[in-house]
Amino acid sequence: MAFNLNQLDRRRFLRGSGAALALPLLSSSLPLLAANSDSKSNPKRLACIYYPDGVPMPLREDPAYQDWSWFPHGGGTEFTFTKCTDVFEPLRDDLTVLSGFSHPEARKVHGHRNADQFLTAAKIRREGAYNNSISLDQVYAEHIGDQTRFASLVMSTDGGIGTPRAAQTLSFNRTGRAIPAEQSPKRIFDMLFVKSDADAARRLAKNESALDEMLEDASDLRGILSSNDKLRFDEYLDSVREAEIRVQKAKEWVNRPLPSVDGEQVDRAEIEADISPESPRLYVQTMLDMIYLAFKTDSTRVATYQIGRENGAGVSDRLARAVGFNLAHQLTHDTKNPGGWKNLGKYCRFLNEEFARFTTRLKESPEPAGTGSMLDNSLLLFGSASSAFHLSRNYPLVLAGGGNMGFKHGRYLNYAGANPISGAWRGGPEPYTKEIKQEDQPLTRVFVTMLQQLGIETESFAGATGNFPKLLS
Repeated sequence: MAFNLNQLDRRRFLRGSGAALALPLLSSSLPLLAANSDSKSNPKRLACIYYPDGVPMPLREDPAYQDWSWFPHGGGTEFTFTKCTDVFEPLRDDLTVLSGFSHPEARKVHGHRNADQFLTAAKIRREGAYNNSISLDQVYAEHIGDQTRFASLVMSTDGGIGTPRAAQTLSFNRTGRAIPAEQSPKRIFDMLFVKSDADAARRLAKNESALDEMLEDASDLRGILSSNDKLRFDEYLDSVREAEIRVQKAKEWVNRPLPSVDGEQVDRAEIEADISPESPRLYVQTMLDMIYLAFKTDSTRVATYQIGRENGAGVSDRLARAVGFNLAHQLTHDTKNPGGWKNLGKYCRFLNEEFARFTTRLKESPEPAGTGSMLDNSLLLFGSASSAFHLSRNYPLVLAGGGNMGFKHGRYLNYAGANPISGAWRGGPEPYTKEIKQEDQPLTRVFVTMLQQLGIETESFAGATGNFPKLLS
């Protein structure tokens, strides 16, 4: 039997096979840090949500420009949304639309290969050795992750890590290694709220012992390796140490009860059936609901969701079926055809609708253990690393929430100039290869501001210095 994730936060699960623990989420009995912290302090959360393939950017003289351009018309506080983005109108005072931002190291990268850099700003060559760096979410997870059961929640529609330059995850650790993303809502739900057995402590002790032996053997082996081999071996040791850290953290949480979602009791059998991208709208809603539930129960304060991978590969390309089309990536190629901009716009509107729904849910939820709404204490980044066809510049971005962190919204901040590269691609050199007269703002400045308001003392990200104070005034 399928289940409705919209109802999960109003239900409480019974003990059974897999024993979900019935612990209500109350400010006086929160299972995590919030229960022991200053009651006047608010949690600070970060969610980064990515979609591939860019957005509609018809030329000004194109009849579709007025209705289906992704970017609003106007600027500052005097702007109007289009049919592509008018779902954001009820949230106007809770978000800022950004134009004219990108990562300098990605501006000459083909749009099929730039998702890897969206949260890292790393210099990744189109060919040759692949080296990434730590992603924005993991910088914050290192800072706050020890205060919740899960340091971060990493999700994507396609799951796993993908391949270099074709990532299926937004998250990368301190050494630039991809962090696998989970794609199954059921597995995410079980991870957050269901204990599978009573042997966790025993297995944890066994894992800890195995890691001790592994590190001891590794130390002995390293002493006889060549200098080149030591570099490769050190990468392996990093992964072992990460596992050791996870085991140590798990020891702190293994005997603490899992949170539950509050409300009516429901039989465990109702959540045995999983939801897949074959039901695209429900699937995207469900994945975003997982972030909502994880935030509401303070299971984590950091989450990423890659709605789709670039290049039209993977199951995520079929999400366009939510609005009556076959494959999402093909819509970007068909903008040169009659009605092409409208078709791409309708798909992007679907994605915008689901982000708006998620944002509204946070806005309408009082902060469980603090002041304001959950949205006031959650900073949301929604966007893509492409704008027009394969163009790795002028990222379409929405920054929402964070009212209790000092963010001021209700604006369209346009730094792309009056005539950014746009229009349908009709063959010849692709837009990403063309020079433009006005360079974008470094997106790292936005990242630095986000980290600062999240409570991290930093003046730089990915080696680039400077923040963007206009987001706060």
